Amino acid sequence: MRVLVVEDDAKIASFVVKGLKQEGYAVDHGSDGDTGLALAKSTTYDAAIVDVMLPGLDGLSLVRRLRADRAELPVLFLSARAAVEDRVKGLQAGGDDYLTKPFAFAELSARLQALIRRASRAPEATRLAVGDVALDLVTRAVTVGGEPVELQPREFSLLEYLLRHPGRSVTKTMILEHVWDYSFDPQTNVVDVVMSRLRSKIDPEKVRIETRRGVGYVFKRTA
Repeated sequence: MRVLVVEDDAKIASFVVKGLKQEGYAVDHGSDGDTGLALAKSTTYDAAIVDVMLPGLDGLSLVRRLRADRAELPVLFLSARAAVEDRVKGLQAGGDDYLTKPFAFAELSARLQALIRRASRAPEATRLAVGDVALDLVTRAVTVGGEPVELQPREFSLLEYLLRHPGRSVTKTMILEHVWDYSFDPQTNVVDVVMSRLRSKIDPEKVRIETRRGVGYVFKRTA
């Protein structure tokens, strides 16, 4: 999952970006509204976290611009203003949720997960499953055939992305854009390395994750 964070307070931005990366998100950061808008228009994101008070283009105006372009990007506003009228303004500007500062990272993470689930219209609120492979988005537990499997954060994120696109070919470019923090580099083999580790843990017989040469990977239902 790739998330855009638009926050001018360096301390808060570092706190949020670091926490999201530790949870396995790919994260881009903009420190002002104009940069945030440019990133949102040039890159595909699964959600955005936007501070209301930003230098240059403010957060409310940023989101209004996105909505005017019919962007359906889920947006979580951050603000030091806790008054009801401020929250209403945020929602009326096109925000999907509003979190006041200071906040606990656990709450921000839970709200972000809820926005992404609603946007993806996932049939189950906290669980993804294809065949005998299941992943819990809250507890971050993974099972294969009912047996628990321990995954590293990047392996978990890669599996989540595959489970969100069952039966569909996903390219290395798509994986890098949504699971890592940078765009496609034809020289990197990082996807192959992590995919190999993931396969060794959940698909040693190579029957669930199919490699389609010149195309990418497909997660298939096996049970």
